[in-house]
Amino acid sequence: MQRPAPLDNAELRGRVVVITRPAGTAAALAKRVRRLGGVPLLLPGLALRGVADEAATRRDLQSALQGDVLVFTSPAAVRFAVLLAPLQTAATVLAVGQGTARALRRHGIRMPLTPSLSQQDSEGLLEHPALHDLHGRRVGLIGAAGGRGLLRERMGARGAQLHEVHVYRRVPPRLDRRHVDALLQLPSSARLLLSSAEALHNLHRRLPPAAWARLCAATAVVSSGRLATIARDSGFSRIVLATSALPADLLDAAMRAG
Repeated sequence: MQRPAPLDNAELRGRVVVITRPAGTAAALAKRVRRLGGVPLLLPGLALRGVADEAATRRDLQSALQGDVLVFTSPAAVRFAVLLAPLQTAATVLAVGQGTARALRRHGIRMPLTPSLSQQDSEGLLEHPALHDLHGRRVGLIGAAGGRGLLRERMGARGAQLHEVHVYRRVPPRLDRRHVDALLQLPSSARLLLSSAEALHNLHRRLPPAAWARLCAATAVVSSGRLATIARDSGFSRIVLATSALPADLLDAAMRAG
């Protein structure tokens, strides 16, 4: 799959764009939406928190940094890790996507390895040659508890001496009456930017049925084929697949949806 050509003079032209990124992390994306003429609506599907036992987690992270391979599962994993210890390592470092790779470069990892641009997710990362044969290698998996566990399962099956370090926690968001009222007025022309199945599940569980129904009437812009299936099963009928979870790719897909 090739990356789509950049858009020329494309705008959102007053369209509402629902941003489901974790609470406190959506400001830059909202600014991009406004710059394109859209109206951002912040609807966090997750909240991110630090770990309870920082001292023990710092020791675990420092141990992982001495290993052979390090895998960072998200930009948040990088952000919370550097709050615990400098990312000084001789290990081979991999990132699950371009956003995570950029975060790593900002914190001193000069050349993190990434999946191909056509599949910026765990499945894509597992195709990287650096993860093909892990027999006897010390592999640090840096992220949060929960999730699908695909990386954990596959790397363990490939013989890795796996050391998981949970440097942050994902928790359900706090949604209040303002969020619900905004959704009850949501036009069907809105776009929902979605890059997390967990965020979608949280919203489904926590929103009143009427608000959820209005959200499902919007067009879901998803970052992977797996998310497209989950969105369809959750009640969305109009779904657009973006090239990746990067903001530029999600917004390109939102504008191309017409």
